[in-house]
Amino acid sequence: MPIVVILIFCGIFVGAAFFGMKLYVRPNEALDRVAGGAADAGVETLPQHPSLAFHELIKKLGNFVPQSPKDVTVMQRRLIRAGIRGENSLKILYGAKAFFGILLPVLTAIFVVGSSTDSSNKLILILSATATGFFGPNEYVRRKAVKRQKEIGRGLPNALDLMVVCVESGLGLDQAILQVAKELEAAHPEISEEFGTVNLELKAGKRRVEALRNLGERTGVEDLKKLVAVLIQADRFGTGVAQSLRAHADFMRVQYRQVAEEKAAKLGVKLIFPIFFCILPSLFAVTVGPVAMKIIRELIPMMSNI
Repeated sequence: MPIVVILIFCGIFVGAAFFGMKLYVRPNEALDRVAGGAADAGVETLPQHPSLAFHELIKKLGNFVPQSPKDVTVMQRRLIRAGIRGENSLKILYGAKAFFGILLPVLTAIFVVGSSTDSSNKLILILSATATGFFGPNEYVRRKAVKRQKEIGRGLPNALDLMVVCVESGLGLDQAILQVAKELEAAHPEISEEFGTVNLELKAGKRRVEALRNLGERTGVEDLKKLVAVLIQADRFGTGVAQSLRAHADFMRVQYRQVAEEKAAKLGVKLIFPIFFCILPSLFAVTVGPVAMKIIRELIPMMSNI
């Protein structure tokens, strides 16, 4: 009887070791056995979309472009402010610069080689196409960053009012930031994304002061930096957050009203040139035109007869 038990134990041990080798030491073979080889076959036979292939090409080109540390820091900050925060966004940017910096001059050269343009003009066109292709992605990122900053500034008053309501209703500052990010997701997605990032940083263990400072530096919006300064001072000196937010909201309302009044005061000066070059010529044509035609038809022949 003990011999049978020992044999059974040895058989179970050998079988467990065998299946362990198959299932854990060689997981690819186990996956092939379970899926019948369909997983790897599906991966190999799956066609790749052309946009993904172009994406990979641009990323590989970005690896070959020389990058200075100072330029990398500036462009990385600009990409973050534009809302482009992928892992390979900087490589894709430099790859796009290299790709269009080569493609545009080649296409321009193809079009101007057979034309009758002077050789100096052809060279200028090719150099202009090279500069456009190389610096065009930078300008695109800059414009996108400026547009996103304007959207954040446009949604900041609503976010501040909602934050005041949340804090005065009894929520803490962290919960108020999270609630504002949820409520403004559809109306103002840019500022909702930024507040959501602050909430993620707080959950990751960063101090509130550091997360708020990152918010101001990440966006580059002056009004949001002022709000961050108010929140940091309230947290540091122990003053009421609701009272500080309400005072800052009143200050922002007065500031926006003054900005609107300033724009209205500048409107008359800005309308001088459109009125002078667009409205006055047509007004002169309507009022002085018939009189001038009458003078040409009647007065000049009468004076010539005299």
